[in-house]
Amino acid sequence: MQFTRLPHPSPTPDATRDALIADPGFGTVFTDHMVVIDYDEALGGWQTPVLGPREPIALDPAASVLHYAQEIFEGLKAYRHPDGALGLFRPEANAARFNASAERLAMPALPEELFLGAIRALLAVDGNWYPAVEGGALYLRPFMIATEAFLGVRPAKKYKFIVIASPAGNYFKSVAKAVSIWISDYTRAAPGGTGAAKCGGNYAASLVPTGQAFAKGHDQVLFLDAVERKWVEELGGMNLFFVFADGTVITPPLTGTILPGITRDSLIALLTEQGLTVSEAPYSIDQWRADAESGHLVEVMACGTAAVVTAVGKVAGPEGEFTIGAGGIGQTTAALRETLVGIQTGKIADTHGWVTRV
Repeated sequence: MQFTRLPHPSPTPDATRDALIADPGFGTVFTDHMVVIDYDEALGGWQTPVLGPREPIALDPAASVLHYAQEIFEGLKAYRHPDGALGLFRPEANAARFNASAERLAMPALPEELFLGAIRALLAVDGNWYPAVEGGALYLRPFMIATEAFLGVRPAKKYKFIVIASPAGNYFKSVAKAVSIWISDYTRAAPGGTGAAKCGGNYAASLVPTGQAFAKGHDQVLFLDAVERKWVEELGGMNLFFVFADGTVITPPLTGTILPGITRDSLIALLTEQGLTVSEAPYSIDQWRADAESGHLVEVMACGTAAVVTAVGKVAGPEGEFTIGAGGIGQTTAALRETLVGIQTGKIADTHGWVTRV
C-alpha cells in the first residue's frame, strides 16, 4: 500500500528537539509523527495507511477498547549504526508476535509488510529524534485498538493500528548494578489465559504488585505460577535466565503463561554458541534459593527489549531474602549484554540475519 502523507502544522523546533533528546529517560518524550491504518470489516479490511502528525485519537465513548479491552501492542528499538544508518533488531519477529497476540484477542491479523512498512515510514521522517545519550535508541510502539462503537461482548469490526516513536535512554537508572526483585503474592497469568499475548490487560494487572515491589525498595516484581505458586515465570516485563557453575543455563519454558520474548530467544542462541547448555525447563523458587545459597547458581539475568540484559543481584519475599553470587553483574551477563548490544548497534557482525537496516 502507498502511504498518505499529511503535513505537520507545527513540527518541533530543532533546538527544542535537541534539548529533549539530550537525556530523554524512558517513555516520556515522543516524536512529531505517527502512522495510522484503519481496519473496517465492512470495507474489506485494512485501509490506506496514513503518516501524519502525532495527535490525540478521537474515540466514541462506546468504543470497544474502552469496555472490552481489545488492545495489543509491541515494543522494539531502532539503533544508530556507525555509518549513520538506523537498524531494527528482528522486527519480523515482532510482527509475528503481534499477530499471535491479535489471534488470541480475536483481532484481525496485520500483514507483515504493513507492520514493517509503517515502522520504516515513521523512521524516515523522525529519525532525527535519535537520542544523544549513551545507550539510547528510538523506541517504537506499534499497537492496535478496537474502535467500533457498541456495547456487547463480541469481537469488534473496526480497529486502528498505530505506530508512535519515543527517544529513550536506559530502562533502569543504571545498568552498572544488579537489580533487586520482590516475590509477589499476586499471579500474572493462568494456563489458558492471555499470558503469552502482549496485551494491555496483562500489564494493568501487574501494576499493584509492581507498586508493592517499588514501595519495598526493589526494582522489579517476580511472578510465580498461578497453579502451584512455586514455579518461577517472569518479572513484570522481562524473561529470566539462570546460569550455573557447571556451565548450564535454565530459562522457564513457554507454556502459554509467559511472554515469548524476542530477546529471550536471541539469548538462547547466543548462549548456545558460547558452548553453554541451555534448557527450557521449570525452576522453582525454593530451588532458586537453595542453588543461590550453595553457590551452584552463579548468575541470574533478566532480559527484554527495554532493559536488554540486566543482572539480578537480590531476591526478597515474605520469607526473607537471598543474594545471587556477589550480588553484582556476572561475567556471562556482562558478555551477553555487550554482544547483543553490539549486534543491535552494528558494532559486532550480525551472523544471524537479525538486523534490518532502514
